[in-house]
Amino acid sequence: MKGLVFDIKKFAVHDGPGIRTTVFLKGCPLKCAWCHNPESICAAIKHIPRIQRVGGSSFEVIEQVGREMTPNEVLNEILTDRVFMEESGGGVTFSGGEPFLQYAFMLEVMIRCRDKGIHTVVDTSAYTDSDKLMKVAQMTDLFLVDLKVMDDNLHQKHTGVSNKIILKNVELLSEEKRSLRIRIPVIPGVSFSKENIMQVINFLKHLPQPPEGVDLLPFHRIGDHKYERLGLPNSFRNVKHLNLKDLAGMRQQFEEAGIRAHIGG
Repeated sequence: MKGLVFDIKKFAVHDGPGIRTTVFLKGCPLKCAWCHNPESICAAIKHIPRIQRVGGSSFEVIEQVGREMTPNEVLNEILTDRVFMEESGGGVTFSGGEPFLQYAFMLEVMIRCRDKGIHTVVDTSAYTDSDKLMKVAQMTDLFLVDLKVMDDNLHQKHTGVSNKIILKNVELLSEEKRSLRIRIPVIPGVSFSKENIMQVINFLKHLPQPPEGVDLLPFHRIGDHKYERLGLPNSFRNVKHLNLKDLAGMRQQFEEAGIRAHIGG
């Protein structure tokens, strides 16, 4: 068995507790208009041009995005930083794209990680079959679930899919008492509104078990150059990025509702 890996990031500190290795699996069923890794959406190896500069000269090189790896090859990459994980209470995080798009491969790697006693986190949109979610849950210490926007019409407009499966799966994780943090990409014109946050709060407060907390992820434009390189339309090109101050009121909404909220990952 082989999987398609987009990237492996060492010493990650925003993808779960402690120092972690984050495995980014390529491919995503959502098409979020603000995605800062648009090259991760396609579930295939891509070759894209990149300008390489050396001294005063520049030339074009072709960069391969994505590589095939076996479960053991991924595990060996993870184990190289095991000492840092153990000292910091960290582990491995599976992200994407959408890691459930490569469900069988992710599960194989997770089984090997659990056999080694490595703490596991899955960073997901939760847009997947409930049966797959529950099988992965048996190998997962913590889920990080994105709630893009509560209004289903807006969700379909900006991601290409309905959020009904996502909300159902969040409820299922809560019913099964799985450790869960909610992540909200705060996007101007989409989720950056008091109405959306009140809908999120109402949804979370009615869950059988509340999440451990909420992470508010401010919109940024660090992926603009990727859209240019890929020749993709960037509908958020002229949208101003958000900062910590912009999200202070949103955080207060959660705190007043008794839900712990944090700005940033």
